[in-house]
Amino acid sequence: MMKLNEANFYLAAMLRCPGIGCRYMQRLLAVMKEPGTIWQTDARTLSDTKVLPPQLAKRLADFCRQNESAPEEIQKVCEQKQIQTVSILEENYPEVLREIYAPPVILYYNGILESDARRVAMVGSRRYSGYGQAIALEFGEKLAAAGLTVVSGAARGIDSFSHLGALKGGRTVAVLGCGVDIAYPSENRKLLYDIADSGGAVISEYEPGTRPLPAYFPARNRIISGLAEGTLVVEAAERSGSLITAEMALAAGRDVYAIPGSIYAPGCAGCNNLIRQGAKLVAEPADVLEEFGLAVKQPVKKAGLKLTAEEAAIYQVLSFEHPLSMDEIMLSLPDGEIANLSYQLLQMEMKGIVIENELHCFRRAERE
Repeated sequence: MMKLNEANFYLAAMLRCPGIGCRYMQRLLAVMKEPGTIWQTDARTLSDTKVLPPQLAKRLADFCRQNESAPEEIQKVCEQKQIQTVSILEENYPEVLREIYAPPVILYYNGILESDARRVAMVGSRRYSGYGQAIALEFGEKLAAAGLTVVSGAARGIDSFSHLGALKGGRTVAVLGCGVDIAYPSENRKLLYDIADSGGAVISEYEPGTRPLPAYFPARNRIISGLAEGTLVVEAAERSGSLITAEMALAAGRDVYAIPGSIYAPGCAGCNNLIRQGAKLVAEPADVLEEFGLAVKQPVKKAGLKLTAEEAAIYQVLSFEHPLSMDEIMLSLPDGEIANLSYQLLQMEMKGIVIENELHCFRRAERE
């Protein structure tokens, strides 16, 4: 009998064959048990299983004969890049993921993939508001601090902020629509490294070297929701990929939660519609943790952190929800202009009490 870790590379190689996807492969495994056996089987025997149509059985058999070195090639790449694999045949495959429709037959990952972790998915729009950013950072941190692993897709916007927040509180898992050796988007290279390096995991069903293609992301979304007991939609427009993830969660019998937003904000329409359709309205991390039977872990307050007179004046005009530009801050100061405002804001950001967004607007880092 072949060792499971070697068997994984037979699986990976056979999934390269056009027309052979997760569903066919899982059905073949149910009949023939061993990936190595399937790899060596002739077309007639494959067809006799009644799993594959005759033409597809011949295609798979021909593919295996014509690509004899493919399993070793994939194994070599994984070893060189220190990428780990887990298949649906193994005990350490995430149990909740087995329950979804067409679970991935094999996962590639960097970091630590815990099979029995309690997970919540956090998803949202790439086009985010300051409100969405603040919510993703806060919820990511507090849900992770309470013991949940935060799962998201490492996309720009809400996904990235969810991961960043979770890194401050605990563990997070990023699910990619490309190979785990590819940073997409490229600016998230450090984020992906930090996720794997801090006890979390970066995972994908696509073998190393696979470039991100639009068709891969809806399939990726089923893994995000499939790994989690519930999915929290932070900020999403009426037509958003995040809603696909929510639909997949519902189809798998998982809970869906949504953050309400302004009725005048197009970027909140998707969440508001989910709530209208029965998703649980979430206003604070405790609302999600209650569903998991967990309590909010109170953060340790920073001791000895004192503000200068200038910093205190700036802090008073800032809010958690609405970022302000430097001009708006200056106009809001009761005593007029503060010298070196940009330097003061930088110092406050380094102290962790102020956050700057991509539009160079500033808000308080924590809600009062």
